[in-house]
Amino acid sequence: MSTSSGVGDASDDLGAWRACPGEARDEALRLRSHWARVQTRWRDLKAGPLAFLQYRSALVGFWIVVFWIAIAVLAPVLAPHRPNAIVGKFNQTPSLVHLMGTDNLGRDVLSRLMFGSQPILTLAPLAVLCASIVGITLGLVAGYFGGILDDVLMRLLDATMAFPTLLLYMIIIAAVGPSRLNVILAITVGGFPGVARLVRSLVLDVRNREYVHAARLRGESALYIMFREILPNCLGPVIIDACLRVGYAAFAIGTLGFLGLGLPPPNPDWGRMVADGRIWMITAPWIAIFPALAISSLVVGLNLFADGVNAASRHF
Repeated sequence: MSTSSGVGDASDDLGAWRACPGEARDEALRLRSHWARVQTRWRDLKAGPLAFLQYRSALVGFWIVVFWIAIAVLAPVLAPHRPNAIVGKFNQTPSLVHLMGTDNLGRDVLSRLMFGSQPILTLAPLAVLCASIVGITLGLVAGYFGGILDDVLMRLLDATMAFPTLLLYMIIIAAVGPSRLNVILAITVGGFPGVARLVRSLVLDVRNREYVHAARLRGESALYIMFREILPNCLGPVIIDACLRVGYAAFAIGTLGFLGLGLPPPNPDWGRMVADGRIWMITAPWIAIFPALAISSLVVGLNLFADGVNAASRHF
């Protein structure tokens, strides 16, 4: 009975389909074809660039980062006050008027927290980008040409990496002074040796491939071979490494701000906010706790996201 009913329903659907006007049937076919293409593209994205979304921890990290990016972009609109405005008595407890209280100068902590997300989310990716550009260039040159040039570059990079990273940042900023540009400079100097060594190891594996030999036989220049034949085949691990480095850079920026080597006051800086609030931990702990939680959540989110990208890349 159920089988005959199913056949009957199918026959009715087929009859209704054939009874449709030509234009309606063509429109339905177009919609079905478009939906099939959308589904195919989504599957391709999930199997490729968005494969990390299959990992719950990576998804959590992704939304944490998106949240802070939204706060940074919308801070001029969402923040109740300007970051340096004196809006009340000092060390006021959190209330409906000041959701995160005020600091020791009477400035709204929530407003400073929102505006403080802008420099850390700008400087960290820029510093990693600069370190990646320098490191990729040196790694390509060292790995492709080899010989004495490779030995000299690697020994110089080893000497740079011998310094503790935070100490190197402090030395550079103490020498040139705290500013946005100098923070980027310090993190770039501390980061590019690791990128260069990674790229060199990848180039050593790729430079003897058949397509590289074919490019040499065609008479292509060394610059062309390095950037058109070798580099595209090394970018996967480099991108994953850069994702991991953004979290380290964000933590370094917060640490430098805490040590007084970040952005000069009165710019809102999460690290400096923690430093300014540490002496009030007994009477006004919210001054330090909220920016400390902000730094922690951002770094954790970046690391979870990077770990998800790294895990997804192992399947390809």
